[in-house]
Amino acid sequence: MHLKGKRALVMGLGVHGGGVGVARFLALQGAEVTVTDLRTPDDLRASLDALAGLPIRFVLGEHRENDFRHAEIVVRNPAVPPTSRYLHIAREAGAAIEMEMTLFFRLCPGPLLGVTGTKGKTTTTLLLGAMLREQFPDTVIAGNLRISALDQLPSIGVATPVVLELSSFALEGLGEAGLSPKIACITTIAPDHLDRYGTMEAYIQAKEQIWRHQRPGDTVALNADSSVMRRMAVVEHRPRDVVWFAGVEGAECCHREGQRAAFWRGDELIWRDQSGERSAMHTVICTRNDVRLTGAHNLTNIAAAAAAACAFGIAPERIQRAVQTFTGVEHRLEFVREVDGVRYINDTAATAPEAAIAALRAFDAPIVLIAGGADKNLPFDTFAREIGQRARAVILLQGTATPTLLDALRAAHAGVAVHGPYDDFEQALDTARRIAATGDIVLLSPGCASFGMFRNEFHRGEAFRRIVQSFT
Repeated sequence: MHLKGKRALVMGLGVHGGGVGVARFLALQGAEVTVTDLRTPDDLRASLDALAGLPIRFVLGEHRENDFRHAEIVVRNPAVPPTSRYLHIAREAGAAIEMEMTLFFRLCPGPLLGVTGTKGKTTTTLLLGAMLREQFPDTVIAGNLRISALDQLPSIGVATPVVLELSSFALEGLGEAGLSPKIACITTIAPDHLDRYGTMEAYIQAKEQIWRHQRPGDTVALNADSSVMRRMAVVEHRPRDVVWFAGVEGAECCHREGQRAAFWRGDELIWRDQSGERSAMHTVICTRNDVRLTGAHNLTNIAAAAAAACAFGIAPERIQRAVQTFTGVEHRLEFVREVDGVRYINDTAATAPEAAIAALRAFDAPIVLIAGGADKNLPFDTFAREIGQRARAVILLQGTATPTLLDALRAAHAGVAVHGPYDDFEQALDTARRIAATGDIVLLSPGCASFGMFRNEFHRGEAFRRIVQSFT
């Protein structure tokens, strides 16, 4: 892409690194860069510091229509909906609308592997990257991980694999551009972001963009335990080449004649590879004794990463080594500390009910759950029933979704002790510490977004760690 001298507008600097990477990349390519964000300089201080010294013009605390009318390229942050009136102004004026990922896909010389899903995508992405690094040590991991993909371009050659975590928001842009990775993987699909998409059908369509534009020879790994993905594979416009994975024994799709699959059979993870028209070869990749992650849902994540890795040609023994050394991801069932016989677990990344349910099911010990937060227009009935079955107390955090969660707990007759809601996180944790007994787990797994009390879910998790570490 020829960018030198182009009038480029970055819409949404953000605090996760993507906007910083885009702005830096465009400036270093010689574009005339303007960054516009509705947040103030104080809110964006770390991102602004990262761009200090570069020839970039900043418009903060507002968007100006003239900036969009005069731009030749507009790169939108994933949080900006494609229906934004400012993007409409830019399109009407003839600007090209891009995202970090569309720029990266167009410019990356190496093979691309993409992972998406309602939950499990970060763990699966990092697991897949670890598997590839056993065979290709220069493998790059980036995407929706607070790691700018564009910043990694100088280190990527034609044989350098790139593993990307892709949100549904990023996939919107890739779909508009007709771009999909060579190897795609969808971990799970459950209700999420309905405040943005309105319906599950629209949300599923956004997720489908990860494989919709694949070419002959490309592959998508799909979850055989998901009825949504099983339907996805039989419709008229289905994926060209599917490899299945499953976290439970006996998933029907994993045993069909002619289907490649990675699935758990008892304590063994099996790779089923089609070796002929009517025969298949089964290879044991690893066993549960190799796994260092907590929770049955992580067996599915391991199977998902293994399916994608096998489809890419990674040897099973290298996959096993990655599983043996992978200890988890921060903010996802992260053990923080044990105090007075109580374990404190940070699962702040569980921003949807489905993810928090998986966390509740990961432990046998009594649970004091910290939940609630900002609304994404998601149902809480199943979450409420699970809380009633698996938690002995719930600490609610103040937020727009919390009244709905509280109503769901009452409707479910959960019979669980409810405390709060609290608008002071330290006070909430003090209550959790006071009521937790030896052998209990205090689990931060909110099932809701974090906005209001916190900048984002990572800010929430960092606050949890800081407060717990301060306990004496």
